Amino acid sequence: MIRKLAKVAVLFVLLGGLVFWWVTRPQTLPAEVLTSAPAGDPVKGEMVFWQAGCASCHAAPKSEGDARLQLVGGLVLKSPFGDFHTPNISMHTEDGIGNWSFSEFANAMQRGVSPDGEHYYPAFPYSSYARMTLADVSDLYAFMKTLPAVAGQAPDHELPFPFNIRRSLGGWKFLFFKQGPVLALNNPSEQIKRGQYLVEGPGHCGECHTPRNLLGGPKFGQWLAGAVNPEGEGVIQNITTGEGGIADWSESQLASMLKDGFTPEFDSVGGSMTAVVANWSHVSDEDRAAVAAYLKAVPAHANGYPVLTKPAANQ
Repeated sequence: MIRKLAKVAVLFVLLGGLVFWWVTRPQTLPAEVLTSAPAGDPVKGEMVFWQAGCASCHAAPKSEGDARLQLVGGLVLKSPFGDFHTPNISMHTEDGIGNWSFSEFANAMQRGVSPDGEHYYPAFPYSSYARMTLADVSDLYAFMKTLPAVAGQAPDHELPFPFNIRRSLGGWKFLFFKQGPVLALNNPSEQIKRGQYLVEGPGHCGECHTPRNLLGGPKFGQWLAGAVNPEGEGVIQNITTGEGGIADWSESQLASMLKDGFTPEFDSVGGSMTAVVANWSHVSDEDRAAVAAYLKAVPAHANGYPVLTKPAANQ
């Protein structure tokens, strides 16, 4: 009897292991999808580059001007799970991504899978980039190919067990990797649709402005309600029209802030928003206006962070 129970237990363990292995496997874009991608346009790709905020994380810290196009990496992203070091994504063939094919680039951007077939950590916002059109990804790839190759490798991530087990990220993706639009808006205008695409896709605003659960999964029911700063100081602003948010901001004020960094009170944004403004100052007035229109259309939520003495400590 004991021997039979032991055999059953072993069988369940083996079956559980197989299910885990299947659920957590890295999944790439279908080959037919990749072959259908249009040829990239580097001119359009430059706009996608700024919308997607690539320089914010992958330029050397404190870079300005043309130095922000030298994507050597090295920024440290602190989180409750450990410290992430952003990699070199310049065209350097050894230290960067200069040897990547378009398929490898697209799978990294839209599936969070490396050329070696491993999961990327969602500190890289592929869960947002997955909502981009493949045409925009192709344009971005074409523009990236025009950027300089820069030597240098960032240190490895500093993550304790079990967060250093990449295979487990397949479970995170199974639970939280949501493709398609986050919000189902009621009869939105073309401008709001464009803003939704920019905010939910390349702009990846929800990665910082939406609170997360204990597993690091976004709480979509509190979309853009603000969050505790994962780096430990202050909060990330509520950007819905709920209490503590942007109800008093006009669309033109929101669009203007993305261009020049000034709030309606003539204060300037700080923290990570300074890099966002540095990116979005390159984007067209029409796209900044579309983002503002979408943000004003997002359902209002109360602040997604505990009440602090100064809620806007890190906008």
